[in-house]
Amino acid sequence: MGAEQRSWVGLALAALIVVAWLASLLLLLQVDLTALLATGRLTPAQELAPWRLPHTWIAAAGVGTEILVRTFLQTGLFIVAHDAMHGSLIPARPRLNHRLGHLALTLYACLPYGDCLRKHRQHHQAPGSPGDPDFHDGIRSHPVSWYLHFMRGYLSMPQIVSLAAAWICTAAVMPSAAPTLPLNIVVFWVVPLMLSSVQLFVFGTYLPHRHGQAGDGVTHRVESLPLPALISLVSCYHFGFHWEHHQHPEAAWYELPRLHRRHWSHNGHPRLQGE
Repeated sequence: MGAEQRSWVGLALAALIVVAWLASLLLLLQVDLTALLATGRLTPAQELAPWRLPHTWIAAAGVGTEILVRTFLQTGLFIVAHDAMHGSLIPARPRLNHRLGHLALTLYACLPYGDCLRKHRQHHQAPGSPGDPDFHDGIRSHPVSWYLHFMRGYLSMPQIVSLAAAWICTAAVMPSAAPTLPLNIVVFWVVPLMLSSVQLFVFGTYLPHRHGQAGDGVTHRVESLPLPALISLVSCYHFGFHWEHHQHPEAAWYELPRLHRRHWSHNGHPRLQGE
């Protein structure tokens, strides 16, 4: 595809993710969770909603499913911003490309786009090295320690305050949305954000870069996860095809399966070894 066609595809997919994220949030903030989990049914005003469920345990499973869907959409916001950082979201319109990336990161977690862009460029310049802000600290490579180190690199007090303000303001401007609105914000907004951070870390950092350990004679290794395309999409928008991403950072997320198939058919399991 040419730059113009890729731009339209990127814009359409980004709009779909953003609209789905906003619409699902607004709908789910209006669900009376207490009534739903206590009776297995929504409040009378919501009887026609598509998620009406007959039993309490099924209702709980439905809430869990909604959390997973919200997590997927939350991660999608970051993927949109990630493509924008590489100029592959809307390649024919660089200014719009970065503006949408800024919007996506703001919706995702009030993250500063410029700072994330700088750190992501450092990651691509020296993945798995001391200069990589996404890599572990060189001492504690356990996934939990690595995740905490990873999160400290991106969390800041202004960002946390902005997030808290967004949640509080939402509760203030929608007081009649549902009797359980504060709980809804936690369940359908805060929890998906936390799960999304774990999802991005596992499939975009830990699994692809976990073999770049100190003392193995290799500065870094970037690996792709051998997943079927559908599972790869659901797991993290094909972020597991990480070798292809590092080899072709200009490729959008939806183009990675094609690159993965091409490399797999010619070379076997893709792996990039650094010097």
